[in-house]
Amino acid sequence: MNPERFARIRRMLAMRQPDLTVCLEEVHKPHNLAAMIRTCDAVGIHDVHAVWPESMRMNNHAAKGSHYWVKVNRHETIAEAVTTLRDQGMQVLATHLSDRAVDFRAIDYTRPTAILFGAEKRGITPEALALADQDIIIPMVGMAQSLNVSVASALILYEAQRQRQNAGLYQQECRLPRSEQDRLLFERGFPLLARVCRQKQLPYPAISDEGEVIADESWWQRMQLSKRGWQALEQREQEEFDQEES
Repeated sequence: MNPERFARIRRMLAMRQPDLTVCLEEVHKPHNLAAMIRTCDAVGIHDVHAVWPESMRMNNHAAKGSHYWVKVNRHETIAEAVTTLRDQGMQVLATHLSDRAVDFRAIDYTRPTAILFGAEKRGITPEALALADQDIIIPMVGMAQSLNVSVASALILYEAQRQRQNAGLYQQECRLPRSEQDRLLFERGFPLLARVCRQKQLPYPAISDEGEVIADESWWQRMQLSKRGWQALEQREQEEFDQEES
């Protein structure tokens, strides 16, 4: 991993917002899903929660690589998902038109926050609405009564990003555990080495503050890599990075 890529990843990780997330309740259209994941990455969301069938697949091309950086946590039920979010101390907001709904801009997003989005046709289920703390709406003055779910998520998340930016929450030290930082630095800084690790079921090594792999001789031996083999992997990784950036 070259120094420029290492520095870029470190800057990105430092701005991740572990206490801001979305929960997708059977949002099923792959293109919408990919667009939402891309927006989550853009505003610094580290992981998202979703209630999906096992057959669900994301449009990785539309996600433009963001799926590498945003972890998706699957849940069997919406109750399980909301319980997980509440255990993290989050306020749970539902995007839903109701008598108790408030303008999405009236919410304090500097608090730990999870935002629920429902399936494209039916919206959020009654069960999910009953579990939410507050309904929110995006005011509309035209004939349309709703926005595409990926558009709605972008509007709400960028309001959250604006508030958090003003509060200085993007100017703090990285709030992710060091083990999670090392995982992402290794998987995206050394993707081919990470692939070999998974194939051989070896633990990931730590990453130094200079972006180098920290591992003893026995780890390298178990990886069965010679110096020449390592150099070849580095060359292939650089080619992959160049393709990813293009």
